[in-house]
Amino acid sequence: QVQLVESGGGLVQAGGSLRLSCVASGRTFGSYAMGWFRQVPGKEREFVADISGRDGSTDYSDSVKGRFTISRDNAKNTVYLQMNNLKPEETAVYYCKADTTMWDLEYGRSGYWGQGTQVTVSS
Repeated sequence: QVQLVESGGGLVQAGGSLRLSCVASGRTFGSYAMGWFRQVPGKEREFVADISGRDGSTDYSDSVKGRFTISRDNAKNTVYLQMNNLKPEETAVYYCKADTTMWDLEYGRSGYWGQGTQVTVSS
């Protein structure tokens, strides 16, 4: 079992920045792919970014490339999402997810989820 706790959400003006953190329980954090999704009420959860546990490779949705950066610190069991130049339409609840591979994380129905953190971008 892996438990995930997100933090770092809040209110920011358009063009501003936030850094989300997700702390994971368990001794095998380094072996998991870690990622971020976001969800607006009434819409499906949307993939944002993920990072491999094997080699640190990353993947981003086209909408955030060049503005968001995902990273991980295995010694702290933590994954981060640095979000720059935020837009009002990116207001959402941001969720952390852990899974065995990046493919499973992005497309699978299993994995572990955090409870989410609210990000609100004002115009």
